[in-house]
Amino acid sequence: MASHRRPKQPSRTRVTVLTATAAAAVALTTQAAQADPKPTKKEVKAKVDKLYEEAEHATEKFNGVKEKQDRLEKQVGELQDKVARGQGELNELRNGLGSMATAQYRTGGIDPSVQLMLSSDPDSYLDKASTLDQLSTKQAEALRKIADKQRTLKQQRQEASTKLEELAETRKALGENKKEIQGKLSKAQALLNSLTAKERAALAAAEAERANRASSRADLGNALPSSQRAGAAFSAAQSKIGSPYVWGATGPNSFDCSGLTSWAYSQAGVSLPRTSQSQANAGQRISSQSALKKGDLVLFYGDLHHIGLYAGNGQILHAPKPGATVRYESINNMPFQFGVRV
Repeated sequence: MASHRRPKQPSRTRVTVLTATAAAAVALTTQAAQADPKPTKKEVKAKVDKLYEEAEHATEKFNGVKEKQDRLEKQVGELQDKVARGQGELNELRNGLGSMATAQYRTGGIDPSVQLMLSSDPDSYLDKASTLDQLSTKQAEALRKIADKQRTLKQQRQEASTKLEELAETRKALGENKKEIQGKLSKAQALLNSLTAKERAALAAAEAERANRASSRADLGNALPSSQRAGAAFSAAQSKIGSPYVWGATGPNSFDCSGLTSWAYSQAGVSLPRTSQSQANAGQRISSQSALKKGDLVLFYGDLHHIGLYAGNGQILHAPKPGATVRYESINNMPFQFGVRV
């Protein structure tokens, strides 16, 4: 007689595992369906341009901190030289006083006041005015010189110590700025690498075409410079067309934006500050684009983190961004703020 057994039901654990597996599969499928599609060439370019802009902003901060570091290093060096010279002068003064004491000893013993001076702080000793009548005029003058020199040395050592602390903080900030710049440039390169070789070539060709159009529009033959120096500076910058943009570079073979303008004007005998923000105060401001003349500085963006030279006919000559070279470009490709006539 056949047995009629109920089919074995799956265990609760097995049901749970199967359910979880199915749910995971559905979730993965949903995530795959909802995953962002590969960005288009246009979207990649927009993101890369934004990262380059942020990197340039960080570069101008870096340039300012680097300028401060150079200034502090010079100040520290000068203070340390002063301290070394001052210590030598102090030693000579003490040796002179010691010679007096030696002479006194040979003629009948050291004056107690001189002996005290040689074994204690002359500053505190001179505060005891009642003892001055025990000194000769020559000895008193020697003591005053020693006390003055010690006070000066103490002040210079304290100033040098403060500058060294400030220098250490500046170097730390410089390292942070450098890390920020390199991080943004790395992200930009990773985005570019996500494109095909054909897409990258198309972007490069579009950039070259835009530069060629700007070059042809620049009214270089008829545009008059604002001054002889501005004309000389523009000619110097013009000689660097094709030189690569390198952040922090000031020439003569590579430049960032403010590096190009400061180098160009230095060729005309004019010393400009290092950063675009500082160069914004290097002369008379010009609010209207129509009033600009060849060689005037041109500032862009609200925080003034980009600068170039006016070339005429609505075009500028500048070091634009990483991966690009010194070239002409329309003044309208970036948010114009004002010009500066050096």
